[in-house]
Amino acid sequence: MMSFRNNRLRDLQLPMSSVWLSNDIAEAKGRHELYVRQAPQILKVLRETALIQSVESSNRIEGVTVSPERLRPLVLGNTKPRDRSEQEIQGYRRALAQIHATPEKLEITPRLLLEFHALIQGDSGDAGQWKRVDNEIVELRPGAAPVVRFRPTPAAHTPTAISELCTAYERTIAERGLPSLLTIAALVLDFLCIHPFRDGNGRVSRLLSLLALYQQGHFVGRYVSLERLVEQDREGYYESLGTSSQGWHEGVHDLLPWLNYFLSVLHRAYRDFETRAGEVKSPRGAKTALVESAIDQRGAEFSLADILRACPGVSQDMIRRVLRTLQRNGAVRCLGRGPGARWRKAGNTLKRG
Repeated sequence: MMSFRNNRLRDLQLPMSSVWLSNDIAEAKGRHELYVRQAPQILKVLRETALIQSVESSNRIEGVTVSPERLRPLVLGNTKPRDRSEQEIQGYRRALAQIHATPEKLEITPRLLLEFHALIQGDSGDAGQWKRVDNEIVELRPGAAPVVRFRPTPAAHTPTAISELCTAYERTIAERGLPSLLTIAALVLDFLCIHPFRDGNGRVSRLLSLLALYQQGHFVGRYVSLERLVEQDREGYYESLGTSSQGWHEGVHDLLPWLNYFLSVLHRAYRDFETRAGEVKSPRGAKTALVESAIDQRGAEFSLADILRACPGVSQDMIRRVLRTLQRNGAVRCLGRGPGARWRKAGNTLKRG
């Protein structure tokens, strides 16, 4: 909640690095939406892979692991869990299922966070309950004494702090006065600084991140595991979190290190999506429809480069073939020569002959 007090977010001056990342993400979001809308049938394999990786990585970051041969049936099938770790794996899967199915119906409230915690903690005695004793963020180093890096909100103040955070976040999002990604990053940072549970805070924070992103139209996590990207850069995750949490209790912390890390993960997810989607074999005609839709959404004139940017995973040669076919049908005409030539549509809506 400290990031939302005293107009801290409104007064935050974003550096150009954050602005560039945000702009790139906005453009990638548009391309992603177009691709998913026009070629959903070729993305099933990406969804299954991302689901398995998300469950595995988010739990593995916290030291919860299962054997590789058990992972897939636990996530995609109805295999009965054998132990506590497998229970937690299936619990995370059930929480993801809720988020994937109806994110717009899930309100970010203390009650929802408790429900997520109950799912991911299996049969632990305090599943679905706030912490009862104060906790600490401790760094463990081989051959050295543990070092306390951060002392979260005391247990006695945790319910009030979480309630304030959820209310402040929902109010800020509803007002639409700030970039949504900045608001989501602040939500996740404050949640982790409160550290409301004895165990499972990291996993709940990743579920919270995914839900908030989905509610703001960023669905790339369905096809690329954000949890896997965090796991691959755990050093950057802990470093940015540690830096941005300094001075948090006094409200003088610097949100930017965490914000830039958060944006970089999302940016990489969109980039990986475009690469992977291009590698998936598509049904006959799917990419043609994707290119035609991209042309439809352009103005009267466009360039080959415009369509390339709008169609992740479609080759330049494929786009040229579609343009030549449309040209023969009288739907478009070329206004020049060379790769930089402009094209013009015959009408506002593309005529396909």
